[in-house]
Amino acid sequence: MDNNNTDNQVQLRQLKPSFSSRFKDFFVRHLQVFFYSLGLLSRTPFSTLMTAAALGIALALPAGLYVILDHAKQLSGDFDSINQISLFMQKDLGEKKTLEIKTRLEAYPEIAQVKYITQDAALQEFQDNSGFGDALKALKDNPLPHLLVVYPSLTHSEPEQINALLMKLKQIKQVDLVQLDIQWLQRLHAIIHIGQRGILIIGCLLALAVLLIVGNTIRLAIENRRSEIVVMKLIGGTDSFIRRPFLYTGFWYGLLGSLIAVLLVNISLIIINDPLVHLSSLYESNLFSLGLMGIDTSVILLLSGCLLGLSGARIAVGKHLKDIEPK
Repeated sequence: MDNNNTDNQVQLRQLKPSFSSRFKDFFVRHLQVFFYSLGLLSRTPFSTLMTAAALGIALALPAGLYVILDHAKQLSGDFDSINQISLFMQKDLGEKKTLEIKTRLEAYPEIAQVKYITQDAALQEFQDNSGFGDALKALKDNPLPHLLVVYPSLTHSEPEQINALLMKLKQIKQVDLVQLDIQWLQRLHAIIHIGQRGILIIGCLLALAVLLIVGNTIRLAIENRRSEIVVMKLIGGTDSFIRRPFLYTGFWYGLLGSLIAVLLVNISLIIINDPLVHLSSLYESNLFSLGLMGIDTSVILLLSGCLLGLSGARIAVGKHLKDIEPK
């Protein structure tokens, strides 16, 4: 009796597929449905393209605004020049003492770089840019002091942090004047923060629109295949088996829509870039330019589109598949 039980257990273990075999079958089934769902979409290319285009436009708007906001620093010139703090040293302070202060400031964690400008260099720059070159040549003595230009580090670039650094620099006795347009900096950061909040709101609303578009599309697909779903349930098809093609359909819609979004954003940036470069040339600057979407931004957009497509399909299938039962 015991020998028979042992033989039965051995036979059951032999009949039970191994983990690698089950994983291979699982992978093959998903791969088949993956391309099967793409084949279904290819049968109706026009409607598929229209739905993907609607998704692409919805995804392109927040993505394009994000890229433009990321380049917004260029619209006001070199951002480092906005953050820079000018320290005008006392008139009688020598070059040696000024360089000692420069070395001390470079050790501050809030400061990324300190640039030293001599009296002669400051006067020459003022002559070149002020338009009073001939009049300044009549001066017997150089009225300008030595100058240290302080550039805050990226980790201390917020207006509150720069304002704290400004107060700290004013405590240096050898400094006669500390200059920074902190109000302009605060306004610029406020505008950027408002833009970020606006993009977040628009992005959330359009993400909801993508979910609704995909969900409604999948709902129509379920209704069109209602009789087929009933037959599959009658012959023992599980909900996961029936659900799988619709989930991959949502994935394909999300992927196609995000690819169209990347294309639309890059085309828009190319169209905007030429007049922006022309505007930059009028200001004798080459800072105003827009590049294409970065690889990281493009990858994030593609992943977001696929995730939204899957989510919209999952919601629609979960809701409408339960309503279809064989009678």
